Amino acid sequence: MTGVAAVPHVELRGIGKSFGAVHALTDVSVAVQAGTIHALVGENGAGKSTLGKIVAGVHRPDAGELLVNGRRVDYRSPRDALADGLTIIAQEPTLVPHRTVLENVFLGIEPRRGGVLQRRAMRRRYDELVDQAQIDLEPDLYPRSLRVAEQQKAEILRALARDVRLVVMDEPTSALSADETERLFATTRRLRDGGTTVIYVSHFLDEILALVDTITVLRDGRHVRTAPASSETAETLVQAMLGRSLELTFPPKAEPAPDAPVVLSVEGLASAGIVSDVSFDVRAGEIVGLAGLIGSGRSEVARGIFGADRPDAGTIALDGAPVRIRSPRDAVRKRIAMLPEDRKAHGLLMLRSIVDNISLPHLSELTTGPLISRREERRRAGELMRRVDVRAASGSASVATLSGGNQQKVLFAKWLFRQPRVLIADEPTRGVDVGAKQAIYELIHSLAADGMAVVLISSEHEEVLGLAHRVLVMRGGRIVAEFDRRSMNEDAVLHAAFAADATEAGAEG
Repeated sequence: MTGVAAVPHVELRGIGKSFGAVHALTDVSVAVQAGTIHALVGENGAGKSTLGKIVAGVHRPDAGELLVNGRRVDYRSPRDALADGLTIIAQEPTLVPHRTVLENVFLGIEPRRGGVLQRRAMRRRYDELVDQAQIDLEPDLYPRSLRVAEQQKAEILRALARDVRLVVMDEPTSALSADETERLFATTRRLRDGGTTVIYVSHFLDEILALVDTITVLRDGRHVRTAPASSETAETLVQAMLGRSLELTFPPKAEPAPDAPVVLSVEGLASAGIVSDVSFDVRAGEIVGLAGLIGSGRSEVARGIFGADRPDAGTIALDGAPVRIRSPRDAVRKRIAMLPEDRKAHGLLMLRSIVDNISLPHLSELTTGPLISRREERRRAGELMRRVDVRAASGSASVATLSGGNQQKVLFAKWLFRQPRVLIADEPTRGVDVGAKQAIYELIHSLAADGMAVVLISSEHEEVLGLAHRVLVMRGGRIVAEFDRRSMNEDAVLHAAFAADATEAGAEG
């Protein structure tokens, strides 16, 4: 780390920002020293992303002032901030879908000679960036064909291509595997050691404590404290974020009844080149975790069961009876529900109200003749909002105005409108703060305790181990190991996920 500069690289003084009636930030003052990694932490809705976006010119403050290298600035757009060497890697990928990765990385800064695009020079520079960041990403792919993790990689390369002096990273590892996260950490440290300042926004407290130099805690849009990372622990940060202590623990596991029937049975599921001969059962009241690296085939199995993708082979049975599921509509009719890994792209209508999102798949149950009973719709949605603790001014609020945790709770409410027999939860706590995580853990536990069969997919191995009764490990599109409550541990799961010669040795069938 470089020496601390006398003048902060960025200083925010008395910053205030509102979105309509919502006060996102109130009188926030923070100084970020040059050549450091400075974390912003807090619950969803605490204002940390808003503060980062003010630094990067995405938002303009309503009150207060922003100083860069001691000079007061008034950025009206991200382009203004970029001209000063400041940029942001957003939590949600912002790639142009009909441009290649290569074109997205250099969009607006393409090398030209005499007005002619120098594609060979672009490719050379791209190879240099990939080597610098240790990111493996094919430059000729289109974003629409990429997974969330791959889109995030392209965002990182795009920021590095601009040779900036300050980078705001907003939840950069939310869709990355453990190995990819370590590579990003190495890249981030190299940036810092080269004099670049990093403002790092994340929900992962252990990640923050391992990476950053300084931590600023925000709560309800206000500054709580700024302190060296060396003086903080996960427990002290949680207490500062929530204003109270909270044990980061999982609910006690209640084992399914010994005679609990098999609710979901998957046999020989296969999709060419992605999933091969996947078979497993889930009993009533059981949580079965699918663990593995990103790209191992976990989400593809989920999408195949739910009918979002059409498998090439395999059978699915519910309560012992074979069923044909050709689409999500069929799955919903069979009382199979799925929370997708990307809630904004595949799970929610962001500009519609909470009530609309909850009721949309179930309008037939609210219709009398040609008319929808809006009173009954609001009543049912309100009950579900209270059940899963969606925190919003009213059910008419747009889902886009909610925090990540509350958006995820709306997804749960949508599928609980008609109690499903099977719940598939793909990354149920991605982009969710620590308080909302605890609530979601309790909710998944209670649904299983009520007799629901749950398939849980998570890149956080601690989450899978903490919630699941059994863990199936996938690698290369296959189930390579299975662990029950007695045999599951993080070392065994990671070995099966990573090791080329992993077998079911030591697994429980």
